Amino acid sequence: MTDDEPTDEISEIEARIEELAESADRCRRIILGSQVAISGGFVLLLITLFGLFGSAQVAALGSIALVLGGIVSLGSNVSTLRQTEAAISAAEALRSDLISRIDLRVVGDAPMKLM
Repeated sequence: MTDDEPTDEISEIEARIEELAESADRCRRIILGSQVAISGGFVLLLITLFGLFGSAQVAALGSIALVLGGIVSLGSNVSTLRQTEAAISAAEALRSDLISRIDLRVVGDAPMKLM
């Protein structure tokens, strides 16, 4: 095994960690949007129930659809986020293990050149 192999594998793992981090960020944004949809659906439903909105039936159906869609999206993305974070942790542990296997030397151990 040459010295380049662990570093190449470490680079690939770091690229994978970056991809997973981007995926986790997307999940967080979708989770936020889902929470907004759920809140908006509840507010619209309350407005409809108090009779402050003109077409009550359409607004009630729309608010229920917002709440249910938000709940489904929230649940799906929360589980995806958990899986992604677990994959990031596993990749970081593997990267750490690979780094610890490399025979690194302290810079102070190298002979100094005089100028």
